Amino acid sequence: MKTYLLALVAIGLMSCKQAAPKEKKKSPESPTTFVLVHSAWLGSWQWSAVKKEIENAGHRVIAPDLPGHGNSTIPAGDITMEDYVQTLTQILDSQTEEVVLVGHSFNGITVSRVAELRPYKVKSIVYLTAFLLPQGGSFFKAVKGVEGSLAVENFYLSEDQTQALVKEDKIHEAFAHDTPLETFNQVASKIVPEPAAPLSYELEVSEERWGKIPKYYIECTEDRAISISVQRSMYEGRVVKSFSLKSSHTPNFSMPDQLAKILLEIAAQ
Repeated sequence: MKTYLLALVAIGLMSCKQAAPKEKKKSPESPTTFVLVHSAWLGSWQWSAVKKEIENAGHRVIAPDLPGHGNSTIPAGDITMEDYVQTLTQILDSQTEEVVLVGHSFNGITVSRVAELRPYKVKSIVYLTAFLLPQGGSFFKAVKGVEGSLAVENFYLSEDQTQALVKEDKIHEAFAHDTPLETFNQVASKIVPEPAAPLSYELEVSEERWGKIPKYYIECTEDRAISISVQRSMYEGRVVKSFSLKSSHTPNFSMPDQLAKILLEIAAQ
């Protein structure tokens, strides 16, 4: 009888072991919300691969379209920086916890202003090869006299001065040369003219609010839109830590896994 009982126990243990489900990736104890802000000319769609990586790690991602981008039908001439900022402050106001606020390229300026207005909602600001400017800085001021930028060299305004554009035949080389052209062309139709008015906005920030929020910079060493020397001149001495990717201006296309890994590391700090 004893031998029979031991056999039954052994069979039961083997059955449990065989039926055990595959181990799932554990979610973080305290998930972080990331608000990912796209660059000029692009939209929330640029974050698709990065968003997937971050969500697979158990965190939450909000990647909105700013006015004039994505499915927005607001005429470019009616859009100001205030519209961009309001879109993001409304998102932050709906959050119960602090967020990691990420700005790509031009919209480094936008996230700086948003953080100034809602400092208690922002855990940290991440600038992805972005404009990290001081009080009074603007896109037009920052690019004046800049050399070695394919984006600046091929930048122009529409006849009515309401839209900012980059020559179509230079867009891939300027922003995403490390993404195969065939792949890039699959999303090229989503690229839109940038409303011009926000580009002249002069940043309003203070050391008491924006200045006290931890800042991080992700530089892209192969960037042909904002050269590495310009990136470093903007962030050196102003950030808690910087990270480096051997990427074009759009690592969200060419190396989303590595970009997501850096964002997750920042969130953990």
